[in-house]
Amino acid sequence: MSDRPPTTTAPQPAAALPAQSPPVDPAARPGQRVAPAGRLSWWHGDQGEGARRNLALIGVLVALIVIGALTRSDLYTDPDWVWDNVLSILKLASVVGVVTVGMTFVIIGGGIDLSVGAIVALAGVWCTTVATQSYGAAGMVFSALTVGVAVGLVNGVLIAYGRLVPFIATLAMLVAARGLAAQISGKQTQVSTNDVINGIASTNLLGVPLLVFILAAVVAAGWVLLNRTTFGRRTVAVGGNPEAARLAGIDVRRHTVLLYALSGLCCGIAAIMLTAQATSAQAAMANLYELDAIAAAIIGGTLLSGGRGTIIGSLLGVVIFATITNLFAINGLTTEAQNMVKGGIIVAAVLVQQVQFRSLTQFLARNRATTA
Repeated sequence: MSDRPPTTTAPQPAAALPAQSPPVDPAARPGQRVAPAGRLSWWHGDQGEGARRNLALIGVLVALIVIGALTRSDLYTDPDWVWDNVLSILKLASVVGVVTVGMTFVIIGGGIDLSVGAIVALAGVWCTTVATQSYGAAGMVFSALTVGVAVGLVNGVLIAYGRLVPFIATLAMLVAARGLAAQISGKQTQVSTNDVINGIASTNLLGVPLLVFILAAVVAAGWVLLNRTTFGRRTVAVGGNPEAARLAGIDVRRHTVLLYALSGLCCGIAAIMLTAQATSAQAAMANLYELDAIAAAIIGGTLLSGGRGTIIGSLLGVVIFATITNLFAINGLTTEAQNMVKGGIIVAAVLVQQVQFRSLTQFLARNRATTA
């Protein structure tokens, strides 16, 4: 044994523990932005993107109203005129707004429909023939809705089962439907003699035109269908990634047919509303409605590539265009100037979407690289 006294080892200081990383949400998808904690955490995350965009659109509307008040202060100082002007804007936006609801579903589902204006014309002409009017208002409404759904089904079948590009299929339908409407009407204006149908445009409920209530009902139904049903979730899935949707068990082709049928149904409703406003129908009615509907959907935040969009945003887009038209009208500006301004707004909206999509793509790429 050694005579050296036993040595005691001094206790070593405990190593500093690494800083604890914040907890990871197991339900979060790769690349998904995590919102900060707090009551308004949803506002800063992906869930609040639609609300932020809609708030920006409301800001645009307020700016247009301010411009109108500055340029025509003599009119905006009259409260009665202001209220009547608001109702005029909503009434002007009602028909295009109904068409835009159906268009929004189609675009979110990854398609496009260039034939909506022609479908409105065909449904309007068909429901105002002498034979159809003999069945009364119910017969006219049934005819318009049936024609709209039938033409939409043809579009959907050609695209889903015939594998035609939506642009080509609906462009061909645009020409064919206009031609059929001209053939049925003999290139003449058909007058609606039904007082019930004609009264839709002149009837007010609680001081608000009935056309505005119809628009509100269609928008509410579209919002519920998109946000609170399986059909809406499948629409977003099909538009975002059709192959992934197919592997998940969704019948993509059948769903595509239903989307175009829904667009045709909205066109049938719009045909009744437009016929009531003009008390007549002709093959040239609803001209360029397809461009107005697509533009309103884009302004409202619907991606042309599909997979994202909101009904409320599309409605705000329609109201913005109607407000611009009204603003130009009260200032005595030409229609050509209106079209140039609308074209600039559409280009700006698409550029903003591209910048946002590119930023999101770069964010996801950086996230995957960091994870790897």
